[in-house]
Amino acid sequence: MATEILPTRSIRINASDLQEIQSNAWGKSFKPAELEQEGNLYKAKFGLRGGHTRNYSKKSYEVRLEGGRTLHWNAEFDDPSMMRNALSFYFFNKIGVPSPQTNHFWLVINGVPQGVYLEIEAVDRLFFEKRGIGYRSLIYAVNDSADFSLIDPESKHRKPSLFDGYEIMHGKTGTKSRLVSFIRNLNRKSGKSLSTFTARRLDISQYLLWLAGAVLTGNYDGFDQNYAIYEHRSSEKYRIIPWDYEGTWGRNCYGKPCGSDLVRLEGYNTLTSKLFTFPACRRKYSKIIKKLLKKSFTVENLQPVIQKMHQRLSPAIRNDYTRKASYDSFLSEPSFIHDYIEERRELIQKSLREWA
Repeated sequence: MATEILPTRSIRINASDLQEIQSNAWGKSFKPAELEQEGNLYKAKFGLRGGHTRNYSKKSYEVRLEGGRTLHWNAEFDDPSMMRNALSFYFFNKIGVPSPQTNHFWLVINGVPQGVYLEIEAVDRLFFEKRGIGYRSLIYAVNDSADFSLIDPESKHRKPSLFDGYEIMHGKTGTKSRLVSFIRNLNRKSGKSLSTFTARRLDISQYLLWLAGAVLTGNYDGFDQNYAIYEHRSSEKYRIIPWDYEGTWGRNCYGKPCGSDLVRLEGYNTLTSKLFTFPACRRKYSKIIKKLLKKSFTVENLQPVIQKMHQRLSPAIRNDYTRKASYDSFLSEPSFIHDYIEERRELIQKSLREWA
């Protein structure tokens, strides 16, 4: 049985409420439900989550438990490996960028098996409390306007608001204006003035480590959206947390092979471009990348993690008839990711030599 290895999460919800949720792909409503896991029952609110995936036959869900805990349940419908988000967040945590914890499980709704899902820890108050990180504000980058520039990526005209692309999740008065001021000053300043400003308002070392992780895993959408930005309480500097890394390790967010050269060494956003006008930041970033290529982003270090995750998932995936990709595709994914790592290492090493 699939559930012999993976844990089971069971949702009980009124049938008409479930039909309403599933029939309205872009609906925002959450309905009362009961979650059973590990022998315990929890009252919850249950609804859809996701972007383009909301139109898929296999939905992704959000579960809001009493007490404030939120669970993100991803169908990972486009990812034939079912591992890319989990592997990416493992990698980020391993290199020192606090990131969501993940867990694969078998979902049952009203007694009907729904197949394998990935539970992703929410980036919220509990995320920071669990890690002992003090924060002043938390903002989600929800679309590609969150690129730190003055220009709208669609219209190519000046943005109506420099807060376009962002959504405040936690923060008192001044949260929005501080981020707008940060983006405005980032674009107006240059030279020593910019260097002093970014050093005061941005945790540059943490930012460059996050950037290196996004570049190595190949998340093309991870530089101008799919991240959380927060103000560290004691330093009052901005830091970044990754989010939504399904389109990585050689496949895009639709599960299509995209090559190992999709993402350039410097990534893509205005903040990074501004930082790299300073030789000291370029040297720091090069040092970070070289260290990761030597110790973390290697087949030797990642292959055992991939194999363990793949073996744990295999019995459940074999019994999951809700998936888009075939079981044979799933079986070939460790080799696919292995090839990506090898190719990506060579490409980044070459880019480093040319960049220097």
